[in-house]
Amino acid sequence: MKFVGIIPARYASTRFPAKVLAMLNGKTVIQRVYEQVKDCFDELYIATDDSRIADAVASFGGKCVMTSENCKNGTERCYEACCKLALDCDVVVNVQGDEPFIRRKQIEALMSCFSDEKTDIATLVKPFEVVDGWEKLSNPNSPKVVVDDKKFAMYFSRSVVPYLRGVPQEEWLARHTYYKHLGVYAYRLSVLKELTTLEQTPMEKAESLEQLRWLENGYKIKVGITDIETIGIDTPEDLERAKEFAASIGLNWDE
Repeated sequence: MKFVGIIPARYASTRFPAKVLAMLNGKTVIQRVYEQVKDCFDELYIATDDSRIADAVASFGGKCVMTSENCKNGTERCYEACCKLALDCDVVVNVQGDEPFIRRKQIEALMSCFSDEKTDIATLVKPFEVVDGWEKLSNPNSPKVVVDDKKFAMYFSRSVVPYLRGVPQEEWLARHTYYKHLGVYAYRLSVLKELTTLEQTPMEKAESLEQLRWLENGYKIKVGITDIETIGIDTPEDLERAKEFAASIGLNWDE
């Protein structure tokens, strides 16, 4: 199968404008992401709506495609990039432009989901650990995923699901495996086109999670499981945490 990676990178982030151009130990965040995954794909592009990002990408030798400012999300930006590039591939992998710690093993776990012909879309999950505690498990900004015995997603929620009846909350993590959703996706090319035509659905509106629109429309989302922790950069505070995280896992990015 042919896999193409696309990194959507918009300039006007609400909580942290121009975050992909922020410096992370000597290189921009977008360059960090690109270099983490550049050897994983047959082709890799950054899809952006801003010439400043395009110039930054050109400066480190990356491939870039300009897309509209009107794209509502990364999925739409990926599809527009596919159309402009006239891509001929089996699967498009949407790598978030603010995830500088994404690892090859995680991309491979995502790709392996497509060995199942029933897979329309793939995404990544990471098991919560007992040491994470109730506070991390119950954080609504960390969506949870319920999976079936074939590792297909049954539901995504900002709430803690399933509810363990009769079990004290402080024991839930010890009594059940809960999965945290990591927002990296891959789509069969034919499916990606269809996804951009779908209207918002009731569950998506309720939870503000785009992937519920796909489930409500009958698409099969396979999950790859990873034990690798990552840090997304949504705020200036996250950038500082990322620098600390890089040091804690031995990444010598100052050289």
